[in-house]
Amino acid sequence: MKKVGLYFGTFNPFHIGHLIIANHLTEHTDLEEVWLVITPQSPFKKKNSLLENHHRFELVYRATEEYEKLKPCDVEFKLPQPNYTSKTLAELRDSHPDLSFTLIMGEDNLVNFHKWKNYETILEHHEIYVCPRTTKSEIPEQFQDHPKIFATDTPIMEISSTLIRKMIKSGKNVTPLLQHRVWEYIDQMNFYR
Repeated sequence: MKKVGLYFGTFNPFHIGHLIIANHLTEHTDLEEVWLVITPQSPFKKKNSLLENHHRFELVYRATEEYEKLKPCDVEFKLPQPNYTSKTLAELRDSHPDLSFTLIMGEDNLVNFHKWKNYETILEHHEIYVCPRTTKSEIPEQFQDHPKIFATDTPIMEISSTLIRKMIKSGKNVTPLLQHRVWEYIDQMNFYR
């Protein structure tokens, strides 16, 4: 069974930090692919700074086009809102019975994982690969040494989409932080200004 990692995010915008982490996971773990699952805009939380779903999909597509093992994934665009990760995982298991899906999350998310809807079901069906963060978090005891939860040695990226949006708005040069085709699209479409 091909092993696919699922990296969730709004990717607003998708930046080189995201790309480095996703690529690292395909090169240094047993994940054969990483799918970048773009989180849709919640109909209940309209955020002016959040680009529409299809634009964020385009940014991820452009950034990963040259990376054979990285794929944009829009599965959540088709699911009813509000959506939960457990539903997305069930949908992917149903539509791709030939694949094995691993959830990728930051250490900070693991701290509150026991509050996620159906987290036990997620652990029953999926492994979790945890990426380190600069601020060390107290991992709940139930997740320490869990047979399905694995720490990774992915690089810690201190780049944020929020900072990139602010920099674009104030006319600063963000080109080192974005894959060149991503910047081209943002610039051409006049996003975040």
